[in-house]
Amino acid sequence: MPVGFGGEEARISRQTLQRGNRVLCFTDGLIEEHETGEEQFSEGQFSEEQLIHWVNRIEHTEKGVRAVVRSLSHALKQQRGGRTTDDAPLFLIEWRGSAADHLALLE
Repeated sequence: MPVGFGGEEARISRQTLQRGNRVLCFTDGLIEEHETGEEQFSEGQFSEEQLIHWVNRIEHTEKGVRAVVRSLSHALKQQRGGRTTDDAPLFLIEWRGSAADHLALLE
């Protein structure tokens, strides 16, 4: 699902979710802002690769969705020196149903 404006054309894919799978959605503001708010993150700062690594580390924890998102939000705030100049929304979805054999139609 595309979130935000402009940039590259959205890539759309389909994945089958199993009970307990999680999907993290975020905008580029989450990983592109430098802690001063003036430029993109450089080497050693919070990057997309670091976000993936962080999410993989917590993937198998027993923490609930709220605790995971709160932890990520605090880690990002700390990395940015406690301030931000760009929007950085994120939401985490956890599938709690059984495997879906069809796609829901949104009208």
